[in-house]
Amino acid sequence: MPKIIVIGAGIAGVLTAYALLEQGYDVTVVERRRYAAMETSFANGGQLSASNAEVWNHWSTVLKGIKWMLRRDAPLLMNPAPSWHKYSWLLEFVSNISRYRENTIETTRLAIAARKHLFEIADREGIDFDHVRRGILHVYWDKAGFDHALKVNKMLNEGGLDRHSVTPSEFAGIEPAMHGNFYGGFYTPSDSTGDIHKYCAGLEKACTKRGAQFIYDAPVTRIERRNCFNLVCTTGGADQTLEADGIVVCAGTNSRDIAAMFGDRINIYPVKGYSITVDLDGSAADSSAPWVSILDDRAKIVTSRLGAARLRVAGTAEFNGVNFDIREDRIRPLVDWTRMMFPKVATEHVVPWAGLRPMMPNMMPRVGKGRVPGVFYNTGHGHLGWTLSAATSAMLATIVAADIPVDARFAA
Repeated sequence: MPKIIVIGAGIAGVLTAYALLEQGYDVTVVERRRYAAMETSFANGGQLSASNAEVWNHWSTVLKGIKWMLRRDAPLLMNPAPSWHKYSWLLEFVSNISRYRENTIETTRLAIAARKHLFEIADREGIDFDHVRRGILHVYWDKAGFDHALKVNKMLNEGGLDRHSVTPSEFAGIEPAMHGNFYGGFYTPSDSTGDIHKYCAGLEKACTKRGAQFIYDAPVTRIERRNCFNLVCTTGGADQTLEADGIVVCAGTNSRDIAAMFGDRINIYPVKGYSITVDLDGSAADSSAPWVSILDDRAKIVTSRLGAARLRVAGTAEFNGVNFDIREDRIRPLVDWTRMMFPKVATEHVVPWAGLRPMMPNMMPRVGKGRVPGVFYNTGHGHLGWTLSAATSAMLATIVAADIPVDARFAA
């Protein structure tokens, strides 16, 4: 069996490992953290949201970013300090505004395709990830926001998504726990939510049972290619060399540095997002917290119910380089928003978190071959890694199989 090394054990890496095992490969996953899904895949917003497939490459995003630059609690915050990486990324972001419509439709199609793979794997492997299938409700506070959403909805529908408008009077029938003086909204019944970390942990166990090896606490320091690839990682203070016929980079924000080892330019920028996990302690809190996932377009905040005992609230985008600091002034708006929208939910027990979304300038994941034969990428999913990775991993496994064939006897 050909040997493949997957770099990264987040949602993209673990799903890629599983897809490659299905094809019959000998798979080793190398991860710099101590466990799977300890960075961006740890405590994200939880939404499996084809309805959030609109890419950000739009002039309205640029104008809002400029307007919000001096607001510490702004939904999108830009550190103006000079950085060649940041400003080169922004220039490429602007250059992709012309592909806004095309990329939004393609992202919608990918998200719908990903559902099938994600749910089938969970059923096959018996993975419990607090999956809630009650749809996602987008809410809008004014006519301008709703009118823009109408235009977006046409693109989402063209991509194959059933997402329809609802009036404020219909909100109570969809999610009675929510409070607010809204203008209108859109409801996507086929969207859902779930705990990405629990899914990754369960899938890692399934991959191990199928023969995959996971090597943790192992940052990659060097990769060479002779007759095969020699990957050097540091484990336990010593170098370990692994041999492979192919390498797949699924390293999140670290993918840019790994790609540079092969002479590839993968212009990923780390866009920080924040979340809080609210402990729903008691029946009163349980009944006053939403089960339907909410996306507030004005605040850029989402909610996901993770089983009976937890509510995840997440949002904001911060351009501040590789920085994992959890800022109180960025967490506070999430708590305040929760109190405003769901006033009976107790916020006494709140766990804050921050993670770095690996974003490409065109907001599309990088899936395919590198310039060096045997090198592949499945990375750069941005804020939609949980939503898209099952589809891109299946695509990537097909690409690998075409370049590094497996004897049919070993295929699943």
